[in-house]
This record gives sequence, C-alpha cells and structure tokens, in this order.
Amino acid sequence: MREDDMVYEHLEMLAPGTQLYEGLDSILKARTGGLIVIGDTPEVLELVNGGFHIDSEMHPGSLYELAKMDGAIVLSSDAKRILYANTQLVPDSMIPSFETGTRHKTAERVAKQTGQIVISISQRRNIITIYRGNWKYIIREVSVILAKANQALSTLEKYRSVFQQSLTNLSALEFEDLVTLTDVTTVLQRSQMVNKIAWEIERYVIQLGSEGRLVRMQLEELMADTKDEGLLVFKDYHVGSNLNESWSQLEEMDSDDLLNLGSISKALGFGGSMTSLEQAVASRGYRVLAKIPRLPMPVIENLVKTFDDLSTVMDATIEELDDVEGIGEVRAKAIKEGLRRLREQVLVDSHI
Repeated sequence: MREDDMVYEHLEMLAPGTQLYEGLDSILKARTGGLIVIGDTPEVLELVNGGFHIDSEMHPGSLYELAKMDGAIVLSSDAKRILYANTQLVPDSMIPSFETGTRHKTAERVAKQTGQIVISISQRRNIITIYRGNWKYIIREVSVILAKANQALSTLEKYRSVFQQSLTNLSALEFEDLVTLTDVTTVLQRSQMVNKIAWEIERYVIQLGSEGRLVRMQLEELMADTKDEGLLVFKDYHVGSNLNESWSQLEEMDSDDLLNLGSISKALGFGGSMTSLEQAVASRGYRVLAKIPRLPMPVIENLVKTFDDLSTVMDATIEELDDVEGIGEVRAKAIKEGLRRLREQVLVDSHI
C-alpha cells in the first residue's frame, strides 16, 4: 500500500461518527485552536517537554476542555487514551517547514520527525490540518466531501458503462478468435480508470465515516460485477512468468501512463510499438469461463492448462472435457451449454 493510501486508512479514526471527530469539531467551533499528536512512540515521547501526564480515557469533552490550554495534547496510537496535555513539543528546528504560524510549523516538523499523525486546528482560519511525514491534508466540511463523492459516483457510472461495452466487444471478438492486442489494452485501460475512480470514492467514504453509508452502498453496487474483470482479462493475455508483479506494475500506472496503450502492452509482456499492438492474440478463457454458473476457479485452471486457449475449449467434445480433472459428464455438458449461451448473448449485446 502506498504511503498516501496508508494515511487515508488512518483517517478512519478522524471521520464523522468517531469520538475523536466529535472532539475536534467542538474545538473547531469554539475557535480555541489545538495541536494533537496521535502516537506514543519513543520518537514522539522524546519531543514532549513539560505539561501534565494524564493517561486517561479519551472523551470528546475532555479533549475539548484540554485544548483550551496552550500546549499540545498527545494521544495513544489508537486515539483511545489521552497521555499528555498542555505539553510543549520541541522538534528539530532544522527540519524545513513552509507553514505559517508557530502551531502549524511545529505540527509539520513533528510529523516529519516522528512519522506519526499530527493534527493542527487553526484558531484564526478555522480549519483542521493533518500531517504525517511529508503528507498534508486539510479536512473539509462533510457537505463538501459529500458533493465531491456524488460527482465522482456520476463519473464512475459513465466510465463503467464504457468499460462494460468494451468487455462485450472483447467477448464477441474472443468467440470469433479475432482479438488484437489493441482490443485487450483498451479494455485494460478502461478497467484501470474505473478502478482509480472507485478508489477515489473509497477515500471519500473513509473521510465521511458514518455519513458515507449511502455512498458506499452505491459504490458497491456499481463495482459488484466489474471488480475482478480487469484482472481476469490481464490473466487471459499476460505472457511471462510473474503475473502478480506485472499486474502490480499496471495498477501503479498513473493516468498519463494509462493513456499510452504501449505502456499497458509492455506490462502484459509484449512490445510497446504500434506494430505490436496490431498483432493477433488468443484468450486463455479465464474471464469467459468464470461466467459459467457453478464452475469453480480450480476447474477453470485445469481447463486452461489442458486446452491452452478459449477456442480450443469451445471446440472440445464432451468426452474431451470429461477427461479433465474435476469435470464429469454433467459438468462437461454444462460447460458446452454455458459457452453456447454466452456466445449467443454476447453477439446479441454487441449489436445493440
């Protein structure tokens, strides 16, 4: 998990519906300001100078009252206990800081020096800023985040529709054995764009906390039948020994890299030239076979291992399918019938 993704995971403890959020919101509305460190690591405790050692359970009211004092508050790593209050934090002054104001400068330096989450509540600007390492984030109002989440959901719905249509077109080409590398890379490009938008919405859901239930429900509904499609397509056409490493390489591409089909082609194990993109490729059949009801992945693996590609599976007789480990006569007939129905349905959908 990338560093910024890890920080978003930590934001769950700061989301609406949590005691910490309630305490921060009270401090913000009272315009008293505050400096809070979440973490009781040795690196943090070395910076603590003076104040009161409390070590009591964290309650929103307690946090609010203690923030009325000028010093910083130190919480345990799980934010469930208040360890120190009204303490002075003394970070290394040589650590660069581009913030204005003593509180924000201290927060940024403590975050960089300790690697822990530091929260600065501005008395004058009335905003909450979170620091961790070199990462900085300003907590927005729930209404603002909710508006962005709804806008992202609308975008996801449009991208998902385009992705689904490209999958239908790819399936039609696979059944006719007419797939080129361009067709595959285009589908993978759209798959990754959908995944990136979905993860952006997931970040909003994390920040919304208890206010994000409806957004999460909509996200899960939109992603229910598309979540693993991209990986199965990649598995169908990847050449090389390390599938997981290549898939990770594709997932880590930014939006600019995804616009270049040659980059996606390289991740698949092919060349990145225009000539390479025009070459014909054959599907192994993982994605199509996964659509047949009650056909487990181990059986699909055996089918691919035995027949190599989808077209050979389609041409196989019931007797040949029956010989594959995990497949009896009944399942062999179900596979033949399932492939026939899928082909008919795909050809109909591709012409709508």
